[in-house]
Amino acid sequence: MTTPTTPRPWAADALPALRRLSRSTSLTLLGVVVAGYIGLGAASGGSFFEGNSVRTFLQYLATPILIGLAQMVALCVGQLNLAVGALGGSTACAMGVLMADAGLPAALAVAIGVLAATAIGALTGLFIVATRINGFIVTLGTMTILLGAQYRLAGTRTVDGYSATLRDLGTAAPLNVPLVFVTALAVAALLALFMHRGIAGRRLLAAGGNPLAARLSGISTDRQIVLAHTLSGLLVGVAALIATASLPGVNRSVGGDWLLPSFAAPIIGGVALTGGSVAVLGTVLAAFVMRLIDSARAEFSLDPSWVNFLIGVVVLATVVGGRLHRTHLGLASRTDDERPPTPPGNRPAPAHTLPSTGGAP
Repeated sequence: MTTPTTPRPWAADALPALRRLSRSTSLTLLGVVVAGYIGLGAASGGSFFEGNSVRTFLQYLATPILIGLAQMVALCVGQLNLAVGALGGSTACAMGVLMADAGLPAALAVAIGVLAATAIGALTGLFIVATRINGFIVTLGTMTILLGAQYRLAGTRTVDGYSATLRDLGTAAPLNVPLVFVTALAVAALLALFMHRGIAGRRLLAAGGNPLAARLSGISTDRQIVLAHTLSGLLVGVAALIATASLPGVNRSVGGDWLLPSFAAPIIGGVALTGGSVAVLGTVLAAFVMRLIDSARAEFSLDPSWVNFLIGVVVLATVVGGRLHRTHLGLASRTDDERPPTPPGNRPAPAHTLPSTGGAP
């Protein structure tokens, strides 16, 4: 007779998750975000807490979140995507030109732009797999091509005569929470579910963490590279949509300052450059931190170059700290492996031994 199994209480699963969170980078970043936001509010005399300031802060936070997630997906398979900014800028200009010059409806222009960005990401992945050229070189070449396409589309002008409906969606903020920010958080939530709950997402992480073991398990690492770049292109396309809707116009400068934040957000958020890991919450919080730094620059009239300097220092410190931590763990593991075995005379007796009968063997 079998006894029925009792379901595990929710606390049994929640407590380990809380312990992991307490030791994670995300909790540290959350503390930095809260302290930084309160500090900026106090420094501004409370104006930073007003509705208009909150709306502006969150509105221009959506794009850093999305481009950070786009880079994170590429990093999870050990790849780099240097074309994030160029792809986003050319896609935004293409959407604007299709609406303003070709007269296409906003929905059709947006669909074409997002699908084109996704297709370019897929083609980039296929080219990397087919040629076996390092993704750094391929995406560098893709970036150069897309920068030329962006200049060809916009030239020296600013394209601003596109759909008023799209602009309204970009500035809509019920209860001072912009819809574009809500969209970015929804995309982050869906990506987290895909990576941690979906079979395809787990295969991505497996291929990035240990390519040899993944191949022995029947997982095609080539397919995962193509999938990662395709998802990265899709996320950049959504970022381009949000930028087009939020900005007063698009020109050849759109996306020019996206590359550093796209790397900074996932790296500061806890994503390893070697692949095999994602940190959606950490990436979102790191984007918050960078947006706070930019807001502090505007509040205190700092030189913009100091913002990039500070973010670059934080990124380098994070990478070096992660490398030192992995080296320390490797040395500790090697020390345990090289520890001499216990001599036979000092070994403890087995826990379950048969009593001696006193006879000869």
